[in-house]
Amino acid sequence: MLVHLAIKDFAVVRSAELDFARGLTVISGETGAGKSLLVDALGLLSGLRADSGVVRHGAERAELTAGFVLDDASAALAWLRENALDESEDDSVCQIRRVIRADGGSRAWINGRPATVTQVTELASLLVEIHGQHEHQALLARSSQLALLDAYGRNAAELIVVAKAAEAWSELLREREALLAQGDVSDRIGWLEHQFAELDREALEPDSLLKLQADHRRLAHAAGLITACDGAFAQLGGDEGPSLSRALHHVRGELQRVAEHEPRLVEVDAMLDAAAIQIDEALVMLDRVRSDLDLDPDALTQLEHRLGRIHELSRKHRLPAEQLASQRDSIAAELERLRGADERLQRLDGDIERATATWRQAAGILGAKRRTAAAALSKDTTALIAELGMGGGRFDVALEPIETGRPDPQGGERVEFLVAANPGQPARPLRKVASGGELSRISLAIEVAALGLDAVPTMVFDEVDSGIGGGVAEIVGQKLRALGASRQVLCVTHLPQVAAQGHAHYRVSKAASEGVTQSAVQSLDAKQREDELARMLGGVEMTREARAAAKRLLADVE
Repeated sequence: MLVHLAIKDFAVVRSAELDFARGLTVISGETGAGKSLLVDALGLLSGLRADSGVVRHGAERAELTAGFVLDDASAALAWLRENALDESEDDSVCQIRRVIRADGGSRAWINGRPATVTQVTELASLLVEIHGQHEHQALLARSSQLALLDAYGRNAAELIVVAKAAEAWSELLREREALLAQGDVSDRIGWLEHQFAELDREALEPDSLLKLQADHRRLAHAAGLITACDGAFAQLGGDEGPSLSRALHHVRGELQRVAEHEPRLVEVDAMLDAAAIQIDEALVMLDRVRSDLDLDPDALTQLEHRLGRIHELSRKHRLPAEQLASQRDSIAAELERLRGADERLQRLDGDIERATATWRQAAGILGAKRRTAAAALSKDTTALIAELGMGGGRFDVALEPIETGRPDPQGGERVEFLVAANPGQPARPLRKVASGGELSRISLAIEVAALGLDAVPTMVFDEVDSGIGGGVAEIVGQKLRALGASRQVLCVTHLPQVAAQGHAHYRVSKAASEGVTQSAVQSLDAKQREDELARMLGGVEMTREARAAAKRLLADVE
């Protein structure tokens, strides 16, 4: 629920702060005073596109802030937690802030943390639902009519299933068309087979390449390695001449003869014993290495030829040697796809047929729910438009099957809203017969009929009561007040009958200050509300009759 709205340097408003409660809050004011600016501010805080024109003349930037409590907005709270934008101290509140600079740039914050406009839009859609004064024109578009019916029928889950089934069908069709577009691929297969054969003749895995390079280095330096190993073996433990092993054995014998006179020499002997063991192990390793070494020019030549072929493949494919194995595997995969193209085409025909059947089943379930919702919406809206001054009128929701032969992500039917404004007349498409006033009333009737079908806690109406008056206006006000029993409702209105139904009332006024027109927003007490209703009833001069009528309006609500 919206609890606070702060506006600074926005359009003709220098500064305004409004607090809101549950129920119906009405906003009134003279024509041109800026009543709808509050709705515009909420629209920008809901992610609408901003431009520098909204910044008050002479100011550097406009600042908008909205505060919400989330007791009745579990979906918004879940979104905040999912996006790590929930408050650490109190997760039952939320703040959206937006700044629009005079140069056209803008920034947004959620709970004090920078946020994208997309994030603001997603969050605001779970908190606020805005019905602009021209929004009822959307009812003339059949796509909007379908969306409204699906919202009324709670068809979101079925729509997702239908859309996924249609996309699966489309993907299979695209694959089939791509295979058909390849035409004769025999030349491509032959070329790929030649490339694959060249790559497959070599061991190209990283471990094999490392071993090849190590073997080449060993054979290329075999003579030097043999000389070094023989020399080391002779010096460490050779049978002829002095060696380190025999010298170490001699030293240990000398120390052992006198160790009884100096205990620390026992530790020295232990260290020399460990060294002797290490030397023996080194001699074993040297012998093993030496036995593996051999001067083999033919083997060296073969290794050089293999390295040369691998380097040539690297140049040919313009890839490092380490990536040749992946290139070989990619060619093999493409060959498999091309060789199996005919078989895949045959399988695709069956897959497409099954995908079509899956879509038809899902679309049938959605269509059945739409027919049930259409009957209920027709009945409820017809009853309400009669209350709103269109007695004898009739509202129908007609469903028309689509015969395109292609699975449609929106389902198997389209919607047409039909209306008969007067008794005895045939129902005709809404876009052809409804006047502006009738369209406004039908729009409001549908909104009331759909009451409680979504979880958005705050609903904003911007002069949706335009084009009506008298007793009908009073009924409109009553419907909005009833809406406020289960939702927080904000309504910008010029009708006193509607304004009188509000649980709270704000007045927007304008005045010139230093040659600049500015708007101000004031919360009205009981006496001020009476004066405002009298003004709305009687115009500039508040007559005794207007005041009396204003009192009656307020008394009737109480």
